[in-house]
Amino acid sequence: MKKIFLPTILSFLLAFAGCKKDSDFLNIPPIQVVPSDVAFSDPALVLSILGDLYNRELDFSSLDGYLQDPNDGNSGIAGWRTFADFGESFPSESGSYFIVQNRNWAYNSWWTWDYAYIRDLNLFMQRDSAATKLTAGDKARFFAEARFLRASYYFAMVKRMGGVPLILTPLEYDYKGNVSSLQFPRAKESEIYDFIISEAEAVKDVLPKDATIKSRATKGAALALEARAALYAGSIAKYGATTPQVSLPGGEVGIPAARATGYYTTALNAAQQIINGEAGAYALYRFSPDLSDNFAAIFTDKSGGNTESIYIEDFKAGAGKVHGFTTNDQPYSFSDEGGDAGRLNPSLNLVESFEMLDNTYAPIPTTDGGGNPIYYNNPLDIFAGRDARLAGTVMLPGSRFKAQQVDIWAGYQLADGSIVTSDEAGNLKTLPGGSAPVQVVGKDGPVNGLEYRTQSGFYVRKWLDPTVGSGRRGRGSDVPFIRYRFGEVLLNAAEAAFELGQPDVAAGYMNQVRARAGLTVPLTQAQITFDRIVHERRVELAFEGHILFDMKRWRIATNVWDGQVMTKADLLSNIGVAKKRNTQPWGLWPYKVYDPGHPNDGKWIFKETLPAAVTGFDLFRLGNYYSAINDNILAANPKLVKQPNQ
Repeated sequence: MKKIFLPTILSFLLAFAGCKKDSDFLNIPPIQVVPSDVAFSDPALVLSILGDLYNRELDFSSLDGYLQDPNDGNSGIAGWRTFADFGESFPSESGSYFIVQNRNWAYNSWWTWDYAYIRDLNLFMQRDSAATKLTAGDKARFFAEARFLRASYYFAMVKRMGGVPLILTPLEYDYKGNVSSLQFPRAKESEIYDFIISEAEAVKDVLPKDATIKSRATKGAALALEARAALYAGSIAKYGATTPQVSLPGGEVGIPAARATGYYTTALNAAQQIINGEAGAYALYRFSPDLSDNFAAIFTDKSGGNTESIYIEDFKAGAGKVHGFTTNDQPYSFSDEGGDAGRLNPSLNLVESFEMLDNTYAPIPTTDGGGNPIYYNNPLDIFAGRDARLAGTVMLPGSRFKAQQVDIWAGYQLADGSIVTSDEAGNLKTLPGGSAPVQVVGKDGPVNGLEYRTQSGFYVRKWLDPTVGSGRRGRGSDVPFIRYRFGEVLLNAAEAAFELGQPDVAAGYMNQVRARAGLTVPLTQAQITFDRIVHERRVELAFEGHILFDMKRWRIATNVWDGQVMTKADLLSNIGVAKKRNTQPWGLWPYKVYDPGHPNDGKWIFKETLPAAVTGFDLFRLGNYYSAINDNILAANPKLVKQPNQ
């Protein structure tokens, strides 16, 4: 799979540019070697080298869980399995059931340590600086873009590893046997964050101030990186005090609490520059009167009118750069090839976190005060009156996609309480008193243990491509993956303002995001709490790669994923509480009522259900806050210190 859409003749330039050929990204073999002075004499050739560096950075910066998963059928976009974790979803593929069985994350989970990429960036900058035939403007922009990419990858490392060696020049081995000049100690965690922030500041005014540029670095992208990185650093400084075991005496892990205010101030200032229009005309996406459709369209609209996206990984159908997210995750009955589908099933845990429109939290109402089932005329009725982002993020029973209705129901419930269903989706049986077989379970599930159909009662909607043919393996989808967007910038600003004791400012930014979702009763400054901050990010940014690193930087991952069974009582209580247990993905299964002659015949009831494959529970240990450094790396560099708890 090609990783960038470029003229064939340029694909071999990595060899002379000091960039190691990576077959995951470019699969065209080199046919000649071009000297670097020739390559750096033509901006088109330089851009081809830079294009590969962009592709590599975007894969490294997949934000949640694993880095690029080569087994998920995707190319570039964060794989479906990346999101099938942390209690937010269920992985409906038998080969991925390990995610919900005995889930003790290894200490090296999520790690990354690719100094070959750092070296390639340093070489690029060195050769760009030495170029004599490029215009000053081209040289400056290319150089700034490489600095942005380098800062982005250091951010990918620091949020996983803490302080890492800070290498800013291309190191060369003299082949004389002494490698000490190539061995660097770990910088302090704060020093890496300071570097990222300073780089973003240094390049922001060199990069274009143009909101229509999405897949290359801009002033908006630099400021978005700065705001996010500073927010992370501020959180670690403040909340790291709650986990003193997760620190090192040299500062390689841990940031002094006294620095929190400075980082939060930096985060707020950077975010406000974007909000105030200083980086270009970014704004919340508001084009469809249906607020759920509008929210879903943020992630599929590639037109110039999408002012919400700031920095994206783009794809192009027909040009060799596509991904399989829609193929893997569309409802089974919608599959263009009659199979490969349905893997990512959002959990009821996530679904019930979407508020009512009066700003209150409430579980999905399946029973009345007496414990009796509530009967619904339409399966969508049970979700009425909720945050519009719910139906924009999650495909609900009875909802529509590609002009068809998703077929999610678990069977018939008879008058005596027994269930008529099948272990095969869409199967037919004869009901009591009936004369002919009828369908007794949805074509899209749920059926316990039946992979590629929902087992939670839901499918993901965010990122699914509505284009005809986008779910075919031979075509794939070119929906972009948004790395930074305006909605997140507003929430970053809100959080930073809250932490700086400015709840009125925080409320103003948060209410903009909430109003777009139909929550028209503004939150007051008194209602802006840490729990609200955590909740708002969870529902706005679901399946965008934030939850793991948010939980880590707030130091509440050990509370949320505490290795305990998540009971139904846990599920239905404490909604909106930041430290609420979330260790197992529950489901909500709809049933049709079969009771001929009774007023409830043909109506719908729902039952909270734990999928049968969920036999384990998430356990996040103190040693998971920072990923372990590979033993081979430690052995090769005695100047490195191990992680705490490693």
